[in-house]
Amino acid sequence: MLDGTVDTKAVIETREQADNAVEVGPSLVDLMASGEVPTESGDPIETATVVRPRVARLSIVIPARNEAVGLPALLDELSLTLRTLPATRSEILVIDDGSTDATSKIALDRGARVVRHAYSLGNGAAVKRGIREARGDWILLMDADGQHPPATIPGLIRRASEHDMVVASRGGTGGSTLRNVANKVYNGLATYVTSRPIPDLTSGFRLARADVLKSLVYLLPNTFSYPTTITLAMLRAGYSVDFEPFAVRPRPSGTKSHIKLFRDGSRFFLIILRIATIFAPLRVFLPLSFAMAAIGTLWYAYTWLADGRFTNMSALLITQATVVFVLGLVSEQVTALRYARIDEGARQ
Repeated sequence: MLDGTVDTKAVIETREQADNAVEVGPSLVDLMASGEVPTESGDPIETATVVRPRVARLSIVIPARNEAVGLPALLDELSLTLRTLPATRSEILVIDDGSTDATSKIALDRGARVVRHAYSLGNGAAVKRGIREARGDWILLMDADGQHPPATIPGLIRRASEHDMVVASRGGTGGSTLRNVANKVYNGLATYVTSRPIPDLTSGFRLARADVLKSLVYLLPNTFSYPTTITLAMLRAGYSVDFEPFAVRPRPSGTKSHIKLFRDGSRFFLIILRIATIFAPLRVFLPLSFAMAAIGTLWYAYTWLADGRFTNMSALLITQATVVFVLGLVSEQVTALRYARIDEGARQ
């Protein structure tokens, strides 16, 4: 090396010796990825992992019509409950469905966002408006009469970590005896349609994904039957629905329910049949077809054994059974297209 030439082999050996002499620890990137950052003393600091909650942005939709008596206490209680959920950003959206009292002013004074209808369009129409106006990723639907306790909301949010919708279930209580019996009948019909137990079909107290609800708005009626439609549609579309029991509270004195048992009860029944034919047509058409075919066959056997002939009534019943069965198959194909529309709306 004295003659000016560089001994390449010697340089390489020197570098290898230096690398072996110094033990290189993990890089800062590796330490950050493992959750440990060295301090001056070299000891790692244990850091907590921050997990973003699934219900991070919540819109609370409250349809209200002439609820000036019970609304103030509800909104005050709701605000206190929301303070216990610091990880969830929320908004309170009151849809005033043509009230003639101070419902809108009370909601505005307590910091709620108010959307007012010039005249009453119906409870379902107010809910649909609230779903369209909601800005959150999740929507909580609740009544303005104070029967739905805000203290139930944290439990619904916890259950929503594993489900697309959580319904606060009254367990067949909270109304008059006749209404409770009617609700049990509706629950039984809905259980048959969806092939899973439904403890409370008509509860308006529920938490659901906003994208799914927005995709179902076109199906919802303008009346009190919207909970029935939402529950059946989401179950038949393959979404995860859970039920959280809660104790319904009595209405405040001086207020009355806007639901008429016989008028709205008949609507609930028709809604169940309509949703069944929309989302599970074979659950309706197939038993009807089999019943017609069985009656026609039995009548044919009776007339053949008794009179030795085949009657027109037997032929009509068997023919109608075939037509109804084919109609059910065609409806199933239409249902598949409807599912695709709901999924597309949820993705958008």
